[in-house]
Amino acid sequence: MKAKQLLVLLFITIIISACSSNKEQSTMEHAPNGDLWETTASRDELPTFLNEYSENIQIIYQAAGKSMELLQWIPCYCGCGDHAGHRSSLNCFVKQVNQNGSVVWDDHGTRCNVCLEIAAEAIKMKQDGKTVKEIRQYIVEKYKEGYANPTDTPMPL
Repeated sequence: MKAKQLLVLLFITIIISACSSNKEQSTMEHAPNGDLWETTASRDELPTFLNEYSENIQIIYQAAGKSMELLQWIPCYCGCGDHAGHRSSLNCFVKQVNQNGSVVWDDHGTRCNVCLEIAAEAIKMKQDGKTVKEIRQYIVEKYKEGYANPTDTPMPL
């Protein structure tokens, strides 16, 4: 009798958990350099790895997700181009956007103040009306000495 009750309880639990969320399940994997990648349905859905970080970091990630068109042109100066293969400041937060709109987030930015600072500065400057080229020029000038080599970021169009 107990086994039958356990099976019924297990079945009900499975049904409830399957019906309790309409969100796509996120997927996580580790990058070769140790970073954590998590895929969410869109740029509007932040990765769950942010749950353990401060609200400020979560806000920067949210802003980075909405500022991909800017950050793809801004180099990062933390050394991630050499050790993580990043191409721009964007990659410190977002590895890629898939054709279906899902986003592969990178947790690299959660551990790097240089990444957080560059993204926050660039996004704020864009909000203040600066062009992408002006923002890039400012970042290049500010971080050219005393920081790691920049990412191999293409010039804005």
